[in-house]
Amino acid sequence: MTDSTCRRVTANLALTLDGRYNGPGGPGDFSAFAPYVTTEAARDHLTRIWEGATTAVLGRVNAEGFLGYWPSVAADENADPRDRGYARWLADTEKVVFSTTLTDAPWERTCVVNAPAARVVAELKATGAGDILVNSSASVIKALLSADLIDRLYLMILPEIAGGGQRLFDDGPHASKWRLTRQETGELGELAMVYDRVR
Repeated sequence: MTDSTCRRVTANLALTLDGRYNGPGGPGDFSAFAPYVTTEAARDHLTRIWEGATTAVLGRVNAEGFLGYWPSVAADENADPRDRGYARWLADTEKVVFSTTLTDAPWERTCVVNAPAARVVAELKATGAGDILVNSSASVIKALLSADLIDRLYLMILPEIAGGGQRLFDDGPHASKWRLTRQETGELGELAMVYDRVR
């Protein structure tokens, strides 16, 4: 199968100016990110991320957080329509969750996988239709970048220096070239950017 007939693999992540996807307090430290998640730019960016996707790929930690929070948003008539749209998509779409500890999926339309992310996503890429969205799960994104399987990056760059925390771009991924296909600046100085892999 040629690349033109394969599904596109996309990934989204928010990063601080120093390239962190969490703060110095560890994986649950999102204090630098909180002011930006409800801006107009962030909500519009979120809509672009999921609209073409038919499969959501998550690590276990994100799956537990997302699927513990978003279903209530889907049912909240007072929630922003863009948030409700994403919440409904997440509930309704096929989900693949990578975990070494879960044995059964506690969520509907979910397959739990204990296997290398690159192998599983390569198999998904060759079957079905629609984008495969790696949904803010940095460990999976890193593995797929190393295997050169990501075709599009949706990045939110936040005007904060976290000063500590985990980085997306450590040594490891092979050199690659990307083309900026969209950029939007939000009211707080955040940048919503879309990069496509140049192959």
